[in-house]
Amino acid sequence: MTRLALFDLDNTLVDHDEAFRRWAEEFAGDRGLGAEAVERLVALDGHGYLPRETLFAQVKADFGIDGHVEDLWAAYRRRIPDLVHCPQEVRDGLARLRTAGWRVAIVTNGREDNQLGKIRRTGLDEVVDAWAVSEAEGVRKPDRALFEIAATRAGASLGAGGWVVGDHPVMDVAGGRAIGFATIWIDRGAWAGQEPASDHTVTDVTEAIGILLSDLGGR
Repeated sequence: MTRLALFDLDNTLVDHDEAFRRWAEEFAGDRGLGAEAVERLVALDGHGYLPRETLFAQVKADFGIDGHVEDLWAAYRRRIPDLVHCPQEVRDGLARLRTAGWRVAIVTNGREDNQLGKIRRTGLDEVVDAWAVSEAEGVRKPDRALFEIAATRAGASLGAGGWVVGDHPVMDVAGGRAIGFATIWIDRGAWAGQEPASDHTVTDVTEAIGILLSDLGGR
């Protein structure tokens, strides 16, 4: 039986929060906005879950930035893939999963250029079987259809079961449970009081990969 693992991208395989802070420091520095602006930007970001249209509209309003919101957002999408980092141990872990017979795919919400830029810039495209990005597919997590697209592209079927790994209680954990998969929640401290009913809770994706590679992941 093919074993399937579906991974979220931001704050799961790559550190969105770190990359966004680096972007915020550049943005504030280029405009002479100061350290307080960096913290305001990070707070607005909401770990990547504030809709980007809303985020950049607020950035424009808060800091009196000239130009169009879409232009600010487009500039961000061009820059952020260069600031995102995926540790070598994460890529190695995904490669080990595939060597062990797992099919591995990324399921992510977001703009296609932004998310594909991150996947390719970090080398994740070389260590997974497939990916599905919400904008490209016209459907968003936690909708079953996005998981199904990723599974099919990876050469697997949702009907055979598998695992969903991610940091969001609804998009990843509830979404994974709704398709009948076991789940691993990456708890980054952002959802205090909203802890989901996942099969396992870890603080880093390498721990999740270790679970999948162990007997616990063979279900």
